Amino acid sequence: MSASLQILADNDTSTDYALVRNMLEFITKNWREQPSLEVIAGEAGLSPGHLQRVFKRWAGISPKEFLQAITLDHARGLLRESASILDTAYEVGLSGPSRLHDLFVTYEGMSPGIYKARGAGLEIRYGFHPSPFGQALVMISEEGLAGLGFADEGGEQVALDDMRSRWHQAQYVEDSASTAAYAARVFNPGRWQPDSPLRIVFIGTDFEIRVWETLLRIPLGKATTYSDIAAHLGNPKASRAVGTAVGKNPLSFVVPCHRVLGKTGNLCGYHWGLTRKQAILGWEAGLVANG
Repeated sequence: MSASLQILADNDTSTDYALVRNMLEFITKNWREQPSLEVIAGEAGLSPGHLQRVFKRWAGISPKEFLQAITLDHARGLLRESASILDTAYEVGLSGPSRLHDLFVTYEGMSPGIYKARGAGLEIRYGFHPSPFGQALVMISEEGLAGLGFADEGGEQVALDDMRSRWHQAQYVEDSASTAAYAARVFNPGRWQPDSPLRIVFIGTDFEIRVWETLLRIPLGKATTYSDIAAHLGNPKASRAVGTAVGKNPLSFVVPCHRVLGKTGNLCGYHWGLTRKQAILGWEAGLVANG
């Protein structure tokens, strides 16, 4: 088992996010000063050694490496290649359904009628599960994974209401037993296997689905921009519409909207919180570093 998979096998990673969240916010606000391990630990009320252990267990990299991974300089570094990322993805055949990105997913779009009726006639089962980024709200239909969101401690109902508002006519059934298997696969890179792709379903407009399909082609450890996505969709002036569709992505993390940055490398917003977006990018940087 690789180092990164051993880290993910440690159940403590599901609770570490709650411990490091305040540290992530502090680093985000003070990245220009490149705070030392001692400064970050003091802000969090932890010893430097404890901080180091939590970070290494959670992300597989040190706090210093994590700081480097989520600074704007790192974001701009990702963007140095952004013009060619999507071109490369298409050229090597990633436009097909068999290998869309690191999670190995296959997808289908829900019928337009279901979307226009806001989910009428659709049954969605849901459950909350621990993840490296707080509680994950996992939602499934008969066709596969239909929704994935996040909640901080005590915010589960807010997250559920948010997701339910997207398809408010659907029937919702709490069923953690059914959704647990999806959560286990999504957050364990050891189960990202091409011979057993994760089945997902898109519920959105035709344009939104085209944007989400494009997001699936952004490789792990890379990033692109709203304008690049618009260009690949054949409408370079549609950056604002692309941004709206990215913000409505119902399958956070699985469909990697966190890998979309502003034109200048700014991390911009994220529906589930900018700190969480930076945390996901840092976690993915750990996976890349540990190969």
